[in-house]
Amino acid sequence: MRRIHMDVRLAILVAAGLCTGAAQNLPQTYIPQTKFSRGQDVVPSFDGWIRNADGTFTMVFGYFNRNIEEELAIPAGPDNKIEPGLPDQGQPTYFLPRRHAWVFRVKVPADWGTSKELVWTLTSHGRTEKAYASLQPDEEILERQIMTRGNLSPGLDDPNKPPSVSITPVQGASVDAPLVLTALVTDDGLPKPRAPKARPAVNTGKAQTNSAEARPRIGLNVTWFQYRGPAKVTFDDAGAILVSNGQATTKARFPEAGVYVLRATANDGELSTTSDVTVSVIGH
Repeated sequence: MRRIHMDVRLAILVAAGLCTGAAQNLPQTYIPQTKFSRGQDVVPSFDGWIRNADGTFTMVFGYFNRNIEEELAIPAGPDNKIEPGLPDQGQPTYFLPRRHAWVFRVKVPADWGTSKELVWTLTSHGRTEKAYASLQPDEEILERQIMTRGNLSPGLDDPNKPPSVSITPVQGASVDAPLVLTALVTDDGLPKPRAPKARPAVNTGKAQTNSAEARPRIGLNVTWFQYRGPAKVTFDDAGAILVSNGQATTKARFPEAGVYVLRATANDGELSTTSDVTVSVIGH
């Protein structure tokens, strides 16, 4: 039986701990009872559609890898396909653990209509899951929702503009040596850093101390994400890399030959944008 779009999306959000209070409204089969390190499948999700200025529409998908450790490579083809059209329409082929929203986009024509569907099918560990994308009014989203990871506040009148990011071209790579990746980032300097706020004195039983707010904003930064590839890419910097003089650099290491797609996300503390680079890796 086909699953209702909104129920599937809410279930994924609940499973990822991103939506509180929704579990009681979902069928019990949608609510995960146990966490698995490996052996589970990947669920594609339809995360909404965007209205484009030229009259076309963009369908936006994400995924939920049910495993908390296992990462799966599912090449484009019978087990990872988009319909209608060619099976390979640029969708992810490497799936990191847990929930990843707004990962993949497909543009559809202006005459697509509300009754037609775009379907992403994934088969892994013997189980097939589908995400159905259609232009239902309640599924429309704004680009800024993606940039803010679902948080529109303070809204469209916010003077902050998203950072721009590009990746220095690479000629290729090999499994014998790490590849230097450089993201070039520009930004408007917003939001401005906030001064730490003093917290009330904390009585630890030994001595009272005043602590500053939990963590200062990290500032303009870049993180790397594996989008495609036959095996796991290891980045020297697994977390956020601070931008210095307009650049953020790391190294990537490839265990197998093949074609990989890596994604850099630039974040100014409120808004984020992405850029992808394709890397052809040769063997020994």
